[in-house]
Amino acid sequence: MRTFGIEEEFQFLDPETLRPADVGARVFDRLAADPQWRAVTHREFLASQIEHASTVFETLDDAGAALDGFRRLIAREGAGLGAIAASIGTPPDTTPFPAITDLERYHRIVREMDGVIADHQLSGLHVHVAVPSRDHGVIALNAVRPWLPLLTALASNSPLWRGHDTGYDSWRTVLLRRWTTSGSPPAFIDAADYERRVSRLLGMGGTLDRAVIMWDVRLSEHLPTIEFRMADAQLHTETTLLVAALCRAFVTHALDVPSAESAAADDSAGMPTELLSAAILHAAHFGMRRDVFNPLTGALAPAGECLNGLLRMLRGELEEAGDLEATTDAVARLRADGTGAERQRAAFQSGGLPHLGRLLAGGSTPRTLQELASDSQ
Repeated sequence: MRTFGIEEEFQFLDPETLRPADVGARVFDRLAADPQWRAVTHREFLASQIEHASTVFETLDDAGAALDGFRRLIAREGAGLGAIAASIGTPPDTTPFPAITDLERYHRIVREMDGVIADHQLSGLHVHVAVPSRDHGVIALNAVRPWLPLLTALASNSPLWRGHDTGYDSWRTVLLRRWTTSGSPPAFIDAADYERRVSRLLGMGGTLDRAVIMWDVRLSEHLPTIEFRMADAQLHTETTLLVAALCRAFVTHALDVPSAESAAADDSAGMPTELLSAAILHAAHFGMRRDVFNPLTGALAPAGECLNGLLRMLRGELEEAGDLEATTDAVARLRADGTGAERQRAAFQSGGLPHLGRLLAGGSTPRTLQELASDSQ
């Protein structure tokens, strides 16, 4: 069975203003002192953040237990410091310039990027899927490029920025476009081609090292994986697991089709980077609410129809991995309740920051707007 790992970034927020609360270092120190959590707890770029970089998983059940456990823990730690531990792509409101975690590498990034950092207050979900080699990783990368708009729409969870509804479902995706590399990577011939082209980027436009390659999908530099990075941090564990299951199934599908290398190259051949760049921005704007780019037709189509096509394509891989039932349930809930972006927007419109704050404090279990409303009565 193909293994996977999950990195989730969380941001601590003041419960009244929903602005960043810079308690990340204090929570990190507490968790780093606990043998159970030390290895999977990491500092992040912002002083208000913390990251859970998971162990290697074989099943969604194991992943769900680990992710829920971490979410419950940081929710308690945050509450003890007067903060909400939120899993969202952007904070609903924020300061003019963020406080940065006190590590030299992060300070160097600030010096290199200057004013870009003012708006680089982002949290993402990254899914690592094991591949036999970097050449296999390039095959999967080429195959998934056309589907990045749909995956971006599905995982949209950042509609609010500096106290306002942006009108976009993934404002994080928009903010990331200021970096030298972002959005869809180009298609690559093989791992050697990937290596050559990435190496030429180093030192330019703030690309200090390979960890600052911001493409929505890339090869990991320290793990034998392909890393999916298009997703905003997700409100709840269930949607994180949905994204992870789809990513794992897609890699398996891409590598198992006949003549996988040629098939992936063919998939990418008609999908130039400029087309996918426009399609990803379109997906960031409308999420799953309207049309999204459908690789099967090469044109915009209703988002639900496009998702149905992906699920049909991956059904065998999801079933083989034991993920079909969980994926089906999560998609049904997504259709009923909307993406994280839709839920955030609805909460904000119906009850302002207090209502939104209760939604963000949910942590692991999805709750309906009716349930949130009853909490305030």
